[in-house]
Amino acid sequence: MSTYGLSVLGADLQSMAQTARAADDAGFDAAWASEFYSRSGSITMAAMANSTQNCRIGSSILYGVGRSPLVLATEARDLDELSHGRLVLGIGNGTKRMMSDWHGVPDTSAPALRMEELVVLLRRIWNLHEGPIHHEGRFYTMNLVPTGEVQPPSRPIPIITAGVRPRMCEAAGRVADGLAGHPLFTTTYVQEIVRPAIAKGAAHADRDPRDVEVVSMVMCAIHDDAEVARRELAQQIAFYSSVKSYETVLDVNGFATEGKAIREAFARRDFPAMFAAVSDKMIDTMGVAGTADDVRNGLTRYEGVLDHIMLYSPSVGIAPERVQENLESIIRECAPLRSSRSEQ
Repeated sequence: MSTYGLSVLGADLQSMAQTARAADDAGFDAAWASEFYSRSGSITMAAMANSTQNCRIGSSILYGVGRSPLVLATEARDLDELSHGRLVLGIGNGTKRMMSDWHGVPDTSAPALRMEELVVLLRRIWNLHEGPIHHEGRFYTMNLVPTGEVQPPSRPIPIITAGVRPRMCEAAGRVADGLAGHPLFTTTYVQEIVRPAIAKGAAHADRDPRDVEVVSMVMCAIHDDAEVARRELAQQIAFYSSVKSYETVLDVNGFATEGKAIREAFARRDFPAMFAAVSDKMIDTMGVAGTADDVRNGLTRYEGVLDHIMLYSPSVGIAPERVQENLESIIRECAPLRSSRSEQ
């Protein structure tokens, strides 16, 4: 049975902490933070950890390339302590342009190998009590000799790695505890591309693919006027579809024509045309939108396909007040506690 989480957005740390608390009180399994050039995911997670008691506190995602392995490992360990063992560390590279232009990474080749090396190194740092680390890898170098006794970790912190294309999904199967999927993921893409890639990676590492939790954002908009919600979802779909790196997802779902039109409109900075290029079928396939009943019914198609369904509010071209309103509607209308009460 799938569990539900909430991707927490907000204008400031206080509002995000309050939203996480509301999700926790409503019975959501996890509250997830993200980061961008304007927000630190780890600081958001700390605020959410302090405002919640039961739900997992996850990152979807922190930039692995933006921190040294040592800084990332120590941040995660502190966050796990702060949350009393509720942390899920989700890490990703971002696109190659993000890696080079935002983080100054000189070598953007082989991102899956980079991620695999990083995950193994993080776990080694967390287990420094086993002895010094002398690591000379393709992407990372570390010579860490502790100056005193090191205590073993209180628990193994779960790591989920971001992936869209098959080789990155395979990396999760090889080394991670889960996969952090993209908002554009559809049930078709998960079943035909993602899960087989995870299974391939798991087989390579002699692991059971069922031990790899498939977590993915599902774009979700609720409004009494269903067309308003659908338009909001279309804008978010267009935003992500404008990135050529995600062309594979559109192609698998039969949306190559729409994707081309969206990218051409984006190149002209013609945002109305970009949004208009999103077809009704894309809206019906790549997220859930409409009235509360429409959304609850739409979410059933993800049950059993994703292990963890992370509800994610559209925000592109939408006023912050409306984003907050939508988050509150998602918590109220899609809460696990609501579902359990309705079954009684």
